[in-house]
Amino acid sequence: MLSTVVVAVLLTGLVRAFLVDVYFIPSASMEPLLTEGDRVLVSKLDDRAGAVERGDVIVFDGRGSFDPITDPRSIPERALAATGQWLGLAGSDTVYVKRVLGVPGDHVACCSDDGRLTVDGTPIDEPYVRAGDAPSLVPFDVVVPAGRVWLLGDHRSASMDSRALLGAPGGGLVAEDRIIGRAFRLVWPLDRSAPIERPPG
Repeated sequence: MLSTVVVAVLLTGLVRAFLVDVYFIPSASMEPLLTEGDRVLVSKLDDRAGAVERGDVIVFDGRGSFDPITDPRSIPERALAATGQWLGLAGSDTVYVKRVLGVPGDHVACCSDDGRLTVDGTPIDEPYVRAGDAPSLVPFDVVVPAGRVWLLGDHRSASMDSRALLGAPGGGLVAEDRIIGRAFRLVWPLDRSAPIERPPG
């Protein structure tokens, strides 16, 4: 019996380490798609450079870009936090979920004359942005370099994202090697369980 439990735990660990993981949504920054307390499945097969596409919802490690690279917590505190995250019961102070709005080579800016975000000079439609929010109240004009992505939350007025780091080292751009994976399904709560589709185009 004990050996069966050990094997099950090991297999679960391997699946979550290399294939699919679960992530707890800690804030309202991705409303209306995701709300605080939701759980999503994350494909770790989409963590390679060039694997994510514009419009994808990704989970990433914000250390070195959104957060300091060091962790001031004690080892027991970190272990307890990691256990809660692994069980899908708590979020992380350094792991974020946002939408990719710029991939390497994109020229991303806001806003156009009609108030929309543009990619390579073409205004884009963003049906996922929370009703009542502007595409951005913070102007930006960024060319995304190789190995980086530009990220925004869907709840633009409540999201700390690439715009908040325009003046910081790295300019709010997140390295592709910090991407943990692509969120592909909302699994909790059960009454809202649904695929997280890639936007058309």
